[in-house]
Amino acid sequence: MKEGKAYNGMVEVGEDVREAYRVLEERIKASMAKIKRKIVVLSGKGGVGKSTVAVNLALALAASYGPETVGILDADITGPSIPKMLGVRGMALQSGPPGIFPAFGPMGVKIVSMDFLLPSDETPVIWRGPLKSSAIRQFLGEIVWGKLEYLLTDLPPGTGDEALTVIQSIPKVDGAIIVTIPSEVSELVVKKAVEFARRLNTPILGIVENMAEFRCPKCGAVYQILRSGAGERIAEQMGVRLLGKIPLDPTVSETSDAGKPIVASDPQHPIAKTFMKIAEEIDSLLKASS
Repeated sequence: MKEGKAYNGMVEVGEDVREAYRVLEERIKASMAKIKRKIVVLSGKGGVGKSTVAVNLALALAASYGPETVGILDADITGPSIPKMLGVRGMALQSGPPGIFPAFGPMGVKIVSMDFLLPSDETPVIWRGPLKSSAIRQFLGEIVWGKLEYLLTDLPPGTGDEALTVIQSIPKVDGAIIVTIPSEVSELVVKKAVEFARRLNTPILGIVENMAEFRCPKCGAVYQILRSGAGERIAEQMGVRLLGKIPLDPTVSETSDAGKPIVASDPQHPIAKTFMKIAEEIDSLLKASS
């Protein structure tokens, strides 16, 4: 590939570069056209359990639609966690004549993550924004996702390059799910995520409040460990729907750490049922709007 020439600090992009970009654009369009509904899961800050929510919602949707009907794209290039949560670390993406094939997790969920491409657990991804954006676009266009009912993209915290790349590259994002926890800091930052989605004309499906409360397993008493009512306040102030509240329960993190998310490992657990209910509401909202 020929390099562009620099003139007064500007780079003249060669015709071959423009052609490669155009080809990838067409591949992304063709790949995404086979997927009925595309959802992004985002948050304003880290540490709110966004990936846990994304994984369990993907499994809940797969429980309804069946194996190989749901995919999840881990768009956190520098801190991928989806393979760990789904128990598929160490797997490799397979390639063939049509392109690169995703890995398969519980319930036949299709998975793509930078984690599959790293040689060891200690290998960092030391990339600037343009390289991360390029990798995400290749995941969207070069991966053979096949026909899916849903593709969920787990975005890294914030509203930077990765989030912009995903939303601007997918021809039509059907909705955004925004995850928060009941703390004043998260409450403040998550409003920026809501406004981010609005400015990019992405429909907001609603807010999921994680770590909402703690119920003592011995006596049943409910404790508000963190600030209570954040989900309701954000929903009311920003004019969006509160999809549900996930309690603070060690079982959720334990099952995720073990690679057996609660929806897959214990579908009768009350929290698994909460995830299923949220997934059902999301599905109903999108069917009603189509």
